[in-house]
Amino acid sequence: MARTGRPGLSAEQKRELWTRWKDGQSLSDIGRALGKHPGSVFGVVLAKGGIAPSLRKRSRLALTLAEREEVSRGLMAGRSYRQIADQLGRAPSTISREVNRNQGRVRYRATQADERSLHQARRPKRCLLATQHALQMLVAEKLHEQWSPQQVAGWLKTMHGDDSTLRVSHETIYKSLFIQARGVLKKELLAGLRSKRLMRRARTATRHGQPRGQIVDAVSIRQRPAEIEDRAVPGHWEGDLLSGGKNTHIATLVERHSRFLMLVHVAGKDSDSVVRALTRQVQQLPQGLMSSLTWDRGMELAEHKRFTIATDALVYFCDPRSPWQRGSNENTNGLLRQYFPKGADLSGYSQADLDAVALKLNTRPRKTLGFRTPGATLAIAVAPTD
Repeated sequence: MARTGRPGLSAEQKRELWTRWKDGQSLSDIGRALGKHPGSVFGVVLAKGGIAPSLRKRSRLALTLAEREEVSRGLMAGRSYRQIADQLGRAPSTISREVNRNQGRVRYRATQADERSLHQARRPKRCLLATQHALQMLVAEKLHEQWSPQQVAGWLKTMHGDDSTLRVSHETIYKSLFIQARGVLKKELLAGLRSKRLMRRARTATRHGQPRGQIVDAVSIRQRPAEIEDRAVPGHWEGDLLSGGKNTHIATLVERHSRFLMLVHVAGKDSDSVVRALTRQVQQLPQGLMSSLTWDRGMELAEHKRFTIATDALVYFCDPRSPWQRGSNENTNGLLRQYFPKGADLSGYSQADLDAVALKLNTRPRKTLGFRTPGATLAIAVAPTD
């Protein structure tokens, strides 16, 4: 059911990706701007630990593309190397070497020569921790003791201020932790960091103007009516996102009275994508079958007002770090791991695939329902009475 791969990003798209990432945009927002799945964006960002690679700069002594085009035109006109060099203010030997290393006077092409020059100039410099083994061991030891990179860097400066081989900046430590391709510090040391994050935003990153961490006009679960609390009346749901690998997600909705499950395909974790997907799915239900929805504190439902206007379903938000307040949803998410293991890429599952999995759970007897099925329980609850 899952897709095997996606087309990669061009160099220009990667430059735009990093610009947007440094501006504080979410993976979903970046993916939408580039016309790519958020998982593709996540893969690029994770490979660099969330740290934007520095832009390459030409040496001031190197020939520019414009100069190479002048060389090409001079060769086509039959000018000598000295004449071309005088025109550009360069040494004749510079022009001679440039032409000879790029297939000679007849086959010289400015664009190809410029691309070759850029490629040949790539000389990756090994970081300080890779070249100084004693420093690497000291840093690893302190990280293992759950010191922060800033604490490690400060301690090294205090204890070994006169020895430059035993000093390193906290930025270098962070890069060596998050960019595993460096092969310097083991990934296991990330567990010692207080943040527990897999990626890092650069110091220049900003989230100014972005409504992260705040849900405007959120209605607390503590204001939820008693009829929802005791599960006596059908039509009240709990919801959350089930996360997979490569920043992929599925929305899960569980009806509190019957434990009936709906799975929703979402294009991204951003609020716009989630609200669009939930609205589309809920509008297919019989009118009145969803009166309320209780959700986690995640920003994916920051646009809850839009959802309420479209569906007439009131939204209540749980307290922070209180998953037990959505007990039915949490329990069902655990059952779903049988079909969607942790780390699995969830982007390849269509809505039809998700409906098939939901049907399996809705037709499975549940102990909490007296071994009736969620589907049968909901059908009885909403059946018209004489």
